[in-house]
Amino acid sequence: MLGLEIVPVGTFLALLAEQVLRTALAAKDVVIEKESFKVLSKYLCDIEPVLKELQLRELKDSQAVRHALESLKSDINKAKELVDKYKNRSRFYLLIKCRHIVKEVQDVTRNIGRSLASLSLASSEVLSDMSERVHQLHHEMQKAEFEASLSQVRILEKLQQGLKEHKTDQGFANDLLEEIARAVGVPVEPLEINKEIASFKHEKEEAAARKERAEECFLEQVIALLSRADAVNNQEEVEMLYFRRVQTIKKFTTEDDHIPPFRSFICPIGGNVMIDPVSLCTGTTCERACIKAWIDGGQTSDPETGEVLDDVSLRPNIRLKESIEEWQELNYCLKIRNAKSRLLSGTESRILDALNQIQELTEQNPINKDWIATEGLISIVLSVVGSSQKSVEETGLITLMGLVKDHPRNKERFVDSGGIDQVVKCLDQNPSISKPAVELLFELLYDGPKLNRPVYDTISQQSTAIHLLVTLLKGSVRGSAEKAEAILWCICGEDDNIVRVAAANWYKPLSNRLEQGPESSRLLLAKALLEMELVNENLKVLGEEGVVPPLVAMISGNLESKAVSLGVLAKLSACQENKKYIASAGAVPYILDLLFSAHISTLIRESCAVILERLVASSCIQFLVDACAVALDLQPIVTNLLCLQQNPISNHVIRRLALGALVGICRSREEPVNKAFSDANGISIILPLLEDSNYEIQEMAINLVFCFCGEETTKLADYLLFGDRLVNFLSLLKDDSRTELQVAVLGILSSLRSSAPAVAHALFRLDALREIFRLLSSQNSELKENALGVILLFTNQLDLEMQRAVVRMGTYPLLVNFLKSGTETAKARAAAIMTNLSTSTPKLSITPVNTGFWCLWPLWFSVCEVHGGVCDTATTFCLLKANALSELVNVLQDGDKAALAALQALATLVDGTMVFEAVRVLSDAGAIYPILDLVGRENAAIKEAALNLLEKIFMDNRMVDAYGIQARVLLVDLTGRLKNAYVRQKVDGVIAQLNCNSKPMPLL
Repeated sequence: MLGLEIVPVGTFLALLAEQVLRTALAAKDVVIEKESFKVLSKYLCDIEPVLKELQLRELKDSQAVRHALESLKSDINKAKELVDKYKNRSRFYLLIKCRHIVKEVQDVTRNIGRSLASLSLASSEVLSDMSERVHQLHHEMQKAEFEASLSQVRILEKLQQGLKEHKTDQGFANDLLEEIARAVGVPVEPLEINKEIASFKHEKEEAAARKERAEECFLEQVIALLSRADAVNNQEEVEMLYFRRVQTIKKFTTEDDHIPPFRSFICPIGGNVMIDPVSLCTGTTCERACIKAWIDGGQTSDPETGEVLDDVSLRPNIRLKESIEEWQELNYCLKIRNAKSRLLSGTESRILDALNQIQELTEQNPINKDWIATEGLISIVLSVVGSSQKSVEETGLITLMGLVKDHPRNKERFVDSGGIDQVVKCLDQNPSISKPAVELLFELLYDGPKLNRPVYDTISQQSTAIHLLVTLLKGSVRGSAEKAEAILWCICGEDDNIVRVAAANWYKPLSNRLEQGPESSRLLLAKALLEMELVNENLKVLGEEGVVPPLVAMISGNLESKAVSLGVLAKLSACQENKKYIASAGAVPYILDLLFSAHISTLIRESCAVILERLVASSCIQFLVDACAVALDLQPIVTNLLCLQQNPISNHVIRRLALGALVGICRSREEPVNKAFSDANGISIILPLLEDSNYEIQEMAINLVFCFCGEETTKLADYLLFGDRLVNFLSLLKDDSRTELQVAVLGILSSLRSSAPAVAHALFRLDALREIFRLLSSQNSELKENALGVILLFTNQLDLEMQRAVVRMGTYPLLVNFLKSGTETAKARAAAIMTNLSTSTPKLSITPVNTGFWCLWPLWFSVCEVHGGVCDTATTFCLLKANALSELVNVLQDGDKAALAALQALATLVDGTMVFEAVRVLSDAGAIYPILDLVGRENAAIKEAALNLLEKIFMDNRMVDAYGIQARVLLVDLTGRLKNAYVRQKVDGVIAQLNCNSKPMPLL
């Protein structure tokens, strides 16, 4: 362009406008930071019309105008240089320099804006009507903020991190290179990538030519990092290089492990083989770090020759560096081949040496991983791991880890060699083996951030691998557990794998997917749970993992969702701990609604019935609550369950389960339950089921009747006494495997007191006593209690024939044993039986007639001191002859029920004509003080019985003398506390009797 001073202003404006337009168009073609250059291009396009407008208006020539145009021209040139600078550069280079490029674009844009503002001021008379437009353009350009894209910034940060941490692994390089390539639009293919790397290397060479050492060093580090990626390294070239090196070392003996370095490889300062050799002006070569420290330390001479250094600049000795690298590679190859021969030797020590050497090689240079694989050592190490001692096995696994770590190609080779199967076998070993094995498996599972699909598929399909991983997860070795869990979580990205893991007894992924997964996944997993065979411990863990709430939520879905979720909940309800989860999740109202709905499928209703029956088992009505833990109204539940029994078309299974639920609820004996059962005439509904052909229904019906038998005795007795029903009912006692049923049958029979004569005689005719006495030897306490209750029926009506039959069965010894060690109920019933028998004794006792011939009386004859006649256990049922007296006295100190029964039995002794003799016997047995103690109990019946007996006891002056003082103190104290008028009257009567029969106090 001609000088501004000789070019007319109009012509200059035309030339400048043309240059602006060309620069604007060129800026659009820059491939990196397109957005920044696009903005610059837009501003330039906005400036071009302004310049043309000035030309059309014949801008007046002046020094200010020419100065403004000169400034604008200079800034436009800088913009053009900037565009040209970055238009045809390496894309990788441009990405790495993106922050710097953005800064340059921002600066040149703002500079152009300032120059445009100065031109506006210099030509205000021409641009007066355009001033607002120019001012706005200037303002926008001055405020323009340019930033690199977020994705580019992330790539740069990752690159900086890799350089800072000296990353050498191939996986990191692969990942980084792929991100860079995608960001700049380069296909991730070896040919295209190598072109870009070559262009990138050219950028480094130009930096070296410009003597920009910092730039050169930085680019060299980036190239070294990216060169580790698979796409940069052509596998064929890597293998060819190895074989060339192998040909070179063949002149060395195979026993040699090291080729010594040439003297020129040694740094004269550090004495070690150089890594980054640089040459001095004298020709001496040193390690860069060593010579830099030498010079920085003030030295000015050659470290080898002592010559003075006229020039301290350093030049890379590329040829020597390549020679050193070749020497290193030759040593690598030699060690690899020697390691192979040791691995194949079969000697443990040599194998261990070889494995350790391979580990060193993998750490020294990444290329060794490829060369070791090229020599076929991966499959050899795998075979060693599978057939050697534990120490070799452990070292072999660690060696394999080093070979495959961050190396996708070696991972492929490992998988192709069947390595996964071998590693899985090692998971079942001791921690020294299983820990490196699971760590190796975790490493194989990933290629950088991506999944290694072949490994993923192999693990997923191996149930053995999954089970062993779950075992490690639950083990005590923390590191192994963490890796195993990470692997399992990884493969649980697919529903089928979640099912496989759950089959191995780890349910956390399944629980998470049930809660958060899509509907299709939830349904699939619920179906899988339905098909699994789960023991109680599995069911418990599933509940603890939280599978119940999402399953309950599925109940509100479609019919399939309802059926599957309820089926699983039915399975889970078999575990006691899960019942609280089902209840707290609000499932019970849903279950009841579906169970009592006639329009729902049988399968769904059966599942509901199973859940309900299990929830209320063992009288646990605590789980019959809504989602807010508020107890449900039991009355409609009982009514509806009874209705199911009345409906002849109800499914047999549902009726049976509903009956079981009814038994559980009714055993709670809650008032609403009793009322609902009574209002619905429940006994009449249930009684026909006692003859059901299904033994389960029959047993549950009997248990249900047992719950209410004390309230419907007449109706129940009439039912049993009809036809052969009682015979069939008694036959149920013969099956000792159904103890609960035996308990219920005897409980029902023992409850029939109001109909006792008819029932007792019917049982007597059927010879039921023998079977009932057999059951007294059972280990079940309740069964023995109820058996005693039935025996009580035979003695209750004072039928001497039945009483004799009872005693002939050996009743008294059994009763005495029950008094000694039975439950309170058993003691009470044993004492009650004794009461009935003892009541008959006075009638049966024979009073001897005095003939005057005492010598003719049999020597064995003795008169009962209570009954005054000839007594024994078998014929007169005498308590004294049965040795029951002391045990009855002991029972007086037991609970109210047993104490009252024992008291009533003792009272039968004083009901005869020989009261004073009976009282003396009671006193000798130590009964008086326990009887006095009973007066102080809260139970009114016990108080009354004790007071009645004391009235007879204190008819005897001797008893008053012996016990009167204590009795008077007790009774006087009791009088002040009594609220029952009748009992107070009885107390007053005893006190009056004490006073009456007391000896008068002697006068002093």
